[in-house]
Amino acid sequence: MTTARTATPSTARAINDRLALNLLLDQGPLTATELRELTGLSRPTVADLLDRLGRSGLVAVVGERGEQRRGPNARLYALVASRAHLAAFDVRSGGVSLVVADLAGRTLAAADLVVEDPGTDAAGHRAAADRIVRTLLDTARRAEVPHLHTVAVGAPGLVDPATGRLQSTGELPAWHAELLAALRELPGTEVILENEVNLAGRAEYRTGAARGRDDFVLVWLGHSVGAAVVLDGKLRRGIGGGAGEICFLPVPGTTALPTATGCEGGFHGLVGSAAVCALARAHGLPADPADDAAAAEAAVRAALDALGDGRPGGPFLDELAERIALGTSAICVVLDPGCVVLGGEVGRVGGAELASRVERRLAGLSPVRTEVRAGEAGGGAILGGAVLTAGDAVRRDLFGEP
Repeated sequence: MTTARTATPSTARAINDRLALNLLLDQGPLTATELRELTGLSRPTVADLLDRLGRSGLVAVVGERGEQRRGPNARLYALVASRAHLAAFDVRSGGVSLVVADLAGRTLAAADLVVEDPGTDAAGHRAAADRIVRTLLDTARRAEVPHLHTVAVGAPGLVDPATGRLQSTGELPAWHAELLAALRELPGTEVILENEVNLAGRAEYRTGAARGRDDFVLVWLGHSVGAAVVLDGKLRRGIGGGAGEICFLPVPGTTALPTATGCEGGFHGLVGSAAVCALARAHGLPADPADDAAAAEAAVRAALDALGDGRPGGPFLDELAERIALGTSAICVVLDPGCVVLGGEVGRVGGAELASRVERRLAGLSPVRTEVRAGEAGGGAILGGAVLTAGDAVRRDLFGEP
């Protein structure tokens, strides 16, 4: 026979505290009456938790609100966003972008740093990492932040869920690993490493095109191609962190097959930035010979502009959509996510026009009905996802989140 168990008073208090703190985080300042209405808790329980959270430094009175009743105005209670601070990194092969934020996720300061690859010079890689950490600490000081509770880092490559180690799937500079080691030397700071596309997927799930959906796949179209898989509301990484490495997916139309150390013969060879630029040039559209993500973004923008003034941009967009649908169909028939979000530089600039073309072509390739949406998290999706990830970690610590 199973014995029914009820929550202990301390457990009930912790649950109520978390409920109130998350409401203050999501909705901003609230009165005690509003907290009672939103939580369903009694007046004494709300008064008790506000007193307890005030003494812990997590909640403070920030003003008053006049109500249609006699007597004094109601006090407004708010989360003390300065109770803890966090930082987020978007690490690329040629540099980093970083932000310092408060507990509510508001950006307090930001910095961008170009990093020249030191080649085989081990000391140069460590020096580059140290310079990035100094930039982080200088940025925090500029925002009058004395200590960082958590730093979340988004980087290309496989992140082992068991060890937290970064495994390169290409030719990433060695200063990436040195940066992680240097950040982990910061006293009293938790460092979270996550694949960059997974972070962008978090941003789309929480604040972007996938809001309200517990099942979707983000297809990232930038310098290379990757995916973030969210099923049943959970990010799926795979046993070794390799879920979503669709750049290695064998597809028709490439001149070779991918290998364990190179994705040029895989899906990357069809929709990576170099392939997108080459396709644009084949259709008579301007494309920068740099063949990087910015050049691919500009090529797609030129095709969209051509649609508006009568020039031929449609055939390029149709062929690009065909290529995207080839790899996406493999995802859909295996996972059946119901929704695919196109992110990255190409997906973002392609917008609804490219998404609708991919959806139509996908419907002809796969028996699984799939909606295709343009990403909404913007160019800062990786940083945005890193801020969300760091904020979740801080709340688990301070709020006692499960």
